[in-house]
Amino acid sequence: MPTEKSPARPLRADARRNRTAVLRAAQEAFAAEGLAVPLDEIARRAGVGAGTVYRHFPTKEALFEAVVLDQLEQLVEHAKAAGAAADPAEAFYAFLAELVADAHVKKDLADALAGAGVELSAATLAASSTFQRELGLLLTAAQARGAVRADLDQADLHALIMAALAAERHRADPARPGRITAILLTALRPQGA
Repeated sequence: MPTEKSPARPLRADARRNRTAVLRAAQEAFAAEGLAVPLDEIARRAGVGAGTVYRHFPTKEALFEAVVLDQLEQLVEHAKAAGAAADPAEAFYAFLAELVADAHVKKDLADALAGAGVELSAATLAASSTFQRELGLLLTAAQARGAVRADLDQADLHALIMAALAAERHRADPARPGRITAILLTALRPQGA
């Protein structure tokens, strides 16, 4: 076990592949079945032994939080890429549409993590903070282009995203996916735009 003075050794290539496979299998299993899915089932889905899962994640809660952290880190990377786009307005709207479209799984995991009584690690809290900062930068850049209502602040945006996530998740009409997101994105535009 690494100490403060000795950094953790990088994982071997096969260990990295196994860890990635476990995270992907866990994401799918937790999204489909919730926290009740046994670690042995996650190991089976990942194509690894149960010992491999426990070596990387000593508890189910640790694995669950790792899935959430992985998703937050991916969101940060997507937000940074959107922030580097030539058209910040187009990037802002595309990022929000993707976020809400994909987030039914991410939101379920975040809800379950909070409900499971798992304490969030400093790394997860830092990733969440970084994501919020990147989202704020996207908003500011799109507002500077006149593509987003000037009276919208980051707290408003967060609340609207959460509302869209809930609405999309509970929408009874699967024939019209993304409808709530489209309405949200239209509402963000300045009047007359």
